[in-house]
Amino acid sequence: MTSPTTPPPTRRTAHRTLAAGTALAATAALALAPALAADAHPGNGRTTDDVRAWVTTPDGTQRLTEQAPVSFTTGTSTRTTITIDPATTYQTMDGFGGALTDSTAAVLYQLSPSARAQAMRDLFSPSDGIGVSFLRQPVGSSDFTATSEHYTYDDVAPGQTDLALKHFSIAHDEAQILPLLRQAKKLNPSIKVVATPWSPPAWMKTNDSLVGGRLKDDPAYYDAYARYLVKYVKAYAAAGIPVDYLTVQNEPQNRTPSGYPGTDMGVKQEEKVIEALGPLLKKASPRTKILGYDHNWSTHPNDAASAPADEPGGETDYPYQLLDSPAAKWIAGTAYHCYAGDPSAQTALHDAYPDKGIWFTECSGSHGATDTPAQYFSDTLKWHARTITLGTTRNWAKSVLDWNLALDDDGGPHLGGCDTCTGFLAVHPDGTYSKNAEYYTIGHLAKFVQQGAVRIGSTSFGTTGWNGQLMDVAFRNPDGSTALVVHNENDNPRSFAVAVGSRTFEYTLPGGALATFTWPASATRGAFTGSALAGLLPVSLAHATATASSAPDDAKLAIDADASTRWSSGAAQTPGQYVQLDLGKITELRRVAIDAGDNLGDYPRGWAVSTSLDGTHWTTKASGTGVGQLTNVDLRPTLARYVRITQTGTSGSWWSVADVRLYR
Repeated sequence: MTSPTTPPPTRRTAHRTLAAGTALAATAALALAPALAADAHPGNGRTTDDVRAWVTTPDGTQRLTEQAPVSFTTGTSTRTTITIDPATTYQTMDGFGGALTDSTAAVLYQLSPSARAQAMRDLFSPSDGIGVSFLRQPVGSSDFTATSEHYTYDDVAPGQTDLALKHFSIAHDEAQILPLLRQAKKLNPSIKVVATPWSPPAWMKTNDSLVGGRLKDDPAYYDAYARYLVKYVKAYAAAGIPVDYLTVQNEPQNRTPSGYPGTDMGVKQEEKVIEALGPLLKKASPRTKILGYDHNWSTHPNDAASAPADEPGGETDYPYQLLDSPAAKWIAGTAYHCYAGDPSAQTALHDAYPDKGIWFTECSGSHGATDTPAQYFSDTLKWHARTITLGTTRNWAKSVLDWNLALDDDGGPHLGGCDTCTGFLAVHPDGTYSKNAEYYTIGHLAKFVQQGAVRIGSTSFGTTGWNGQLMDVAFRNPDGSTALVVHNENDNPRSFAVAVGSRTFEYTLPGGALATFTWPASATRGAFTGSALAGLLPVSLAHATATASSAPDDAKLAIDADASTRWSSGAAQTPGQYVQLDLGKITELRRVAIDAGDNLGDYPRGWAVSTSLDGTHWTTKASGTGVGQLTNVDLRPTLARYVRITQTGTSGSWWSVADVRLYR
């Protein structure tokens, strides 16, 4: 295993050593939709329940390329096993995509009509392309504009104001942006849109400029800005592009943007804007929900350094303050970017405010000044796969959005801001275009994970820090089919298995590759019919605690629903070592699953499962010999508050527990 050279993910210099995020599962009854009719292509030899697979490799030789189908078999595997748990559910997905910026529109219009139509199909067609299903649209100018001057929809001469918004117009967007958006909706009618302003009109700001400064702290200007945003939403809806979500300021802590629109909008000002906007928006466009923050997982060092005195400490808890404020009643959730911190921040916020959603709304591809296209394809694929494709979705993100859908070979046009950014498509001077890594990292989700899909349980061993193991995320689509996305965080091929109920399939994934596997509802239903898991429901361990015979502080890692972390004995296996769970209340149990994780030699050579109602009097319910990574212990219906898993064998290997999963 070697670590790849990680590209800056960014439009700004970012800390890029990312820790793994953990997600605490909500539980729901296993509900499997009826099987679909097979949609096999002629001659591919697929049966109804076959697993289909698509792969993208870092060298670009395979790019979302469909492989030979794989068949489920009955039984278990000795390989590292990803266990799919359809009854454990997380967030519902809104969609995947990027931004059709002014720059994107400009470069797409440089193509011939036929080439532009093909590019749009590649981006938006669910059948012929990747089926982009979610767009983030700038409200006015961002750094990615093809114009010679930045703009909003209500610009007046310096020194003048327009509180009545008499000069409001979206005429600029009617030239290229809106026609392309309407074409996108024809290709994929279910597309959702989140709209984001980079700046209020200059006359609303303290410095009379779109670059930097603040919104004037005056009720008349909060009202004017709220009405400005509502007029935008109504104008876009009238133009055929309804807006589903709205943020009030892109990156509100980026106080010193490099020559492009931006606004220093502290928590208190964002609260005031949202409190003015909420009632107006509810009346004018009930479908449009407000998202807060729209900035990084953690405060960027540059933003912390530029924090003014009235924003103490740089407001590093910005989204928490916002959701604690009176404005929270108008906020559907929080939007995040990737340029500082790591995706685990999403789970921390979700756990604090479980009734508020998480949307991931921006991460640009980028490259070093001297990187070759082959280098930044490889590096971007691997970094985005583990951090964005998988890292955000494993941490409650309902959307996954990169940035520009298309740019030219120089990463433009742009006016200020990033000069090393890449888009999904690179449009060349000769009138052709090629597909960058972001096209595939988003495509591995967008093409296969339907809007309304629910993320389901799956054991994942990789981290956002490239740890040499396998990272994955799984979804159940509204039609009952399953989509599993797997990334091999190793330079060498990795062989593994995927377990669904009583069925398993095996696969070998090239080094650094990203893959999507799909199978129909009938395959999942068949895997559970008549199996020991039939009718079982997962027991939530969200409020459970754990201790152990050694390293007791690490015992919590055995119940965190994250197989990339683990408790280990720290010594050779000897009888009497144990891990003990306190469920917090008496619970019925019918199965205990003991997962040793991706260190295959660390399974228990012998085991015993005991239960107790009071933590003092114990009864051994089952015992046996371990044979591999996953040990499933089926019990007669048992009431217990405490569960103890005890080592009864001996081995020179350590004993590790990556995940304990309980079922009732």
